[in-house]
Amino acid sequence: MSAKSVEIIPASGTEVLIPLNKLKKSPNNARKTPHSEAAIEGYAASIAAKGILQDLVVEPELDGEGTATGFYLVTIGEGRRLAQLLRVKRKEIKKTEPIRCIIDTANDPHEISLDENVTRENMHPADQFEAFRRLAEERGFGAEEIAARFGVTPHVVRQRLRLGAVSPSLIELYRDGDLTLEQLMAFAITDDQARQESVFERLSYDRDASTIRRLLTETHVAATDRRARFVGLEAYIEAGGTILRDLFTEDRGGYPEDVALLDLLVTARLSREADALRAAEGWKWTEPRLDFPHAHGLRRAYPHPVELSAEDQTALQLAQTEFDQLSEQHQTVEELPDEVDARFGELESQIEQLEAKRQAYDASDVARGGAFVILNHDGTLRIERGFIRPEDDKSNPEAGEDGDGQASDEEGGGDAQATRDGEGGEEENEEEDGQQRLSDTLVRDLTAHRTLGLRLNLSGQPDVAVMAVTHALAAQIFYIGANAHVLGIQPVKTDLATHATGIEDTPPGKEWSDRHANWARQMPRDVAKLWDFVVELDHDSRMALFAHCTALTVNAVKLPFDLRPRALAVASRLAGAVALDMTGYWRPTGQSYLGRVTKACILEAVREGVSEVAAERISGMKKTEMAAAAEQLLAATDWLPPLLRTAKMDDRVGAPDEAQRNDFCSQAAE
Repeated sequence: MSAKSVEIIPASGTEVLIPLNKLKKSPNNARKTPHSEAAIEGYAASIAAKGILQDLVVEPELDGEGTATGFYLVTIGEGRRLAQLLRVKRKEIKKTEPIRCIIDTANDPHEISLDENVTRENMHPADQFEAFRRLAEERGFGAEEIAARFGVTPHVVRQRLRLGAVSPSLIELYRDGDLTLEQLMAFAITDDQARQESVFERLSYDRDASTIRRLLTETHVAATDRRARFVGLEAYIEAGGTILRDLFTEDRGGYPEDVALLDLLVTARLSREADALRAAEGWKWTEPRLDFPHAHGLRRAYPHPVELSAEDQTALQLAQTEFDQLSEQHQTVEELPDEVDARFGELESQIEQLEAKRQAYDASDVARGGAFVILNHDGTLRIERGFIRPEDDKSNPEAGEDGDGQASDEEGGGDAQATRDGEGGEEENEEEDGQQRLSDTLVRDLTAHRTLGLRLNLSGQPDVAVMAVTHALAAQIFYIGANAHVLGIQPVKTDLATHATGIEDTPPGKEWSDRHANWARQMPRDVAKLWDFVVELDHDSRMALFAHCTALTVNAVKLPFDLRPRALAVASRLAGAVALDMTGYWRPTGQSYLGRVTKACILEAVREGVSEVAAERISGMKKTEMAAAAEQLLAATDWLPPLLRTAKMDDRVGAPDEAQRNDFCSQAAE
């Protein structure tokens, strides 16, 4: 063998500089799972900023005859070698970059590789949090610079800086194992250390992270709050508002801290919208409201059908024709071009505006009436028009004085009180004139006999009875103070909005409101003409009005300490009779159900609606994440909680067990 082919191997323990392209991965390396890309990125960032802080340990590569090849196998430091190769690829260094290494031929390479990965202890996370904070405070490094020096994302750095700013007393509890990392992250939602310590003192046995977050944000509102959505976070911040951010969970925009400012902005915008509506439509008054005033006690006028002008009719036909042509041209296209999609939006808006002109309020109602401008539960604007105050109701001076018919508003945003005048007509006045010639006693005697005759005849004519009941219900539901019904039947209406927040804004709530408004628009202005209106309806329309008025009185709301179990049992029978399927009206979401029950009930819902496997898969999640996952899993199913299920008329066996389960699941962790 020639002298040129002999590779001189340095003695074991010698520190040498070896070109990067002369280093190879050792087959004796104990780490078989490859380094992650994130880890290599981290090494590369650290080396770029600070150099290689720990020498690589290598052994010479030998060929089959035991002769050194000139290459070296990396026993310890493979991650650093890969990081340097990444830097070569990025053209930060050359492939011949000298790497400081320690030669080790004395120890077993597999053993020392294993030793390197096993015989060590990572620093406590709290030490890491505080170290990052020192870099920021003492050296002035920002999150981006720290991230670049350690190969992590700026978001991770911000998280660690936030944890490093937690109260020192809570950090010590975390070091001692008296607080978990999850609990510490919950405290880090605010940098107010005094508030952190105050909340910790308030904690009892319940130290769940969600409880800590709730206590720390109890004086704030969520960015998903209807007020924040209505104003917009940008407008709130521009007005000087601040937002509390949770860097460790999906906070969906954070928590506006200045609630007073937010309320001021909401009130100001509602007032502007109310003024603009009054100027645009000519109402006598408009009133901004956070919530619809269900106990307003005002009469309500509804719009009536009107013919479109020739100009509007032509414009509507042209818009509808173009819309239909575009629909036909693009019916097979999976995704519409942007300009076509925009044109569809313009046409839809134009058609909607023109169609709205088919309904109009009487000029007299606009001149004396008003509208409520309301903040909807979903953060949108809602306008309820046509309300007339008693002092402005010249045509009905005594409206509202008679308690008859003064029921609460019905759900769905409609108004339960009448739209029409409650005065009697000429027939009533003539009848009173005729009665003046007789004594009161005789009048009572004669009309009692007449009442008995009416009862006998009516009892044998069911069709007329339905007509009379329909008249009595409509007279009290659609008119204020009319007292124009002859039957001793009084509708008792329950305002569902007082039991379920936002129910009037749901699709079923809006459907009911539209249905009620449609009937209200058809009612005669004078209640004296209501009988003729009911009589002249065809049978199907009369039965539809009868059903609508009857439906308005249904009350199946179960209250705490409810003392009407038989009525609720009848509600179940009624549900079966009308084939009620609540899947068309209600879906299990985090807001409607899953976020308001215990984790056990969430898992039971998934178990019933999907499968045992699916329930097991989410069983280890936190409650918020579990509710969100369950919502997705149940979205494609028809699962309903037992309280909303309609049992078959002959299926009553499991009722007691279901009732017990309802009581258990109603104990929500809200």
